[in-house]
Amino acid sequence: MDIEAEFFVLLGFLVFIGVLVYFGAHRVVLKALDARGEAIAAELAQAAKLREEATALLASFEKRTAEAEANAAAIIAEARTQADQLAVEAADRLKEFIARRTKQAEAKIALAEAQAAAEVRAAAAEHAARAAEILLADQMRGSAGADLVTREIGEIGSRLS
Repeated sequence: MDIEAEFFVLLGFLVFIGVLVYFGAHRVVLKALDARGEAIAAELAQAAKLREEATALLASFEKRTAEAEANAAAIIAEARTQADQLAVEAADRLKEFIARRTKQAEAKIALAEAQAAAEVRAAAAEHAARAAEILLADQMRGSAGADLVTREIGEIGSRLS
């Protein structure tokens, strides 16, 4: 009985396969497998395309980054150059300012010295005039003073001519 049961299972299996082949089940399975293979191939192609686009985009970003870094370096170099130039100009202006202020201070000192010298001369002249007045007042008392006044009055006419 074991052989008969196995034989019937084999016969049933072969009939089942035959029915499947007769109705074209193998074509449906093969079509499904082909469609699945084409879908996978399309997905792989799409993935390759996306990878190429990503690579191109990465290269573009790297190029932009390099350009931005070069730009930044140029801007920094220009800023340093301008800062150095401004520092030199500021130092020159400071030197000019110091020289101008020194000149002004020296002029003020010279003016103050001249004024002080003029004041000292004026004070000395005033004291000398007072001393001369006192001396002349002592010497001109009496007849010598009268003779001097008379003589000077006579000479005024000749001096005015």
